Amino acid sequence: MRAAVLRSYKAPLVIEAVPEPRCEADGVVLRVLACGICRSDWHGWSGEHPRVKPGQIQGHEYCGEVVEAGPRSGLRPGDRVVAPFILACGTCPACRSGEGNTCADQRLPGFVEPGAFAEYVGVPRAHNLARLPDSLAPALAAGLGCRVTTAWHALTGRAALRPGEWLAVHGTGGIGLACLILGRAMGARVVVVDIVPEKLAHALALGAEAAVDARAGDTAAHIREITQGGAHVSVEALGIAATANASIECLRPLGRHVQVGMPVGHTARMEINMSAVYMGNLALYGTRGMPAWRFPALLALIEAGRVDVAPLVARTVRLSEASAELAAFDGPTPPGVAVITDFAG
Repeated sequence: MRAAVLRSYKAPLVIEAVPEPRCEADGVVLRVLACGICRSDWHGWSGEHPRVKPGQIQGHEYCGEVVEAGPRSGLRPGDRVVAPFILACGTCPACRSGEGNTCADQRLPGFVEPGAFAEYVGVPRAHNLARLPDSLAPALAAGLGCRVTTAWHALTGRAALRPGEWLAVHGTGGIGLACLILGRAMGARVVVVDIVPEKLAHALALGAEAAVDARAGDTAAHIREITQGGAHVSVEALGIAATANASIECLRPLGRHVQVGMPVGHTARMEINMSAVYMGNLALYGTRGMPAWRFPALLALIEAGRVDVAPLVARTVRLSEASAELAAFDGPTPPGVAVITDFAG
């Protein structure tokens, strides 16, 4: 099969013929229908992610059609499914308590095991998979494995965002746009932050009530003025110190900061304004992924038309174009995300 293989950090992925994946007893092999290209992939491609090594097939935001099913998978060839990027074991204390995204024995295609920048991907632990509604196009479904689900869990499972509250979103990439779309659907008032005017305009067109250009300085002060006292919930979607501190400092007393952006590599440790946390009686939440059992409820909202994820996808690309999309994350990116839908080109 064809796959895009990371051979050297910050170098074009190499399109190679590699063996097809084997099917595990509790898993499936999928023909990949679509795979998103995520900033988390860029962390691995650039050498910042400690688990991603040369030789890796990346790609963790995927959906596909079952072509082979293990005897304990519960699925059949022809089923269309989407996978969370964290494949939980299902039996550890975290999994038994419903928090599979914190499983102590995670399997991670795209980071540690071969991922979906390929024609086929092997997926163990098929109990994590969710069936795709026929109405949901693969290009839209691909983002559900990471960006949309992560944003949904951040707002509902961690911050408990309520209707009428102000939500600040720092960074309007895939995660940020998902937070905007979901926050609006939940009845929140949303203010977005970015440094790319086109992305701010795009966010306003999608229903953001206000937009702040971080290049103007003192982002937190601007948000406190717009919201007349500060945001109730603030999401950091980049994983860098400047936006993490702006997110904390823009909150009103008793506000909730959610760290969604991945602090990894040189940003794994950063200086944080803990005085603002202390003085404001703030709550800081970390979040990563979403427990698999929450997929059906989110899919039902999308299928019912209560959430429209279509604005997330700006372009569909060929497998051979993945390298250019990864390299683009080195600087400010245009609005929307890219999804691979052609694995032969």
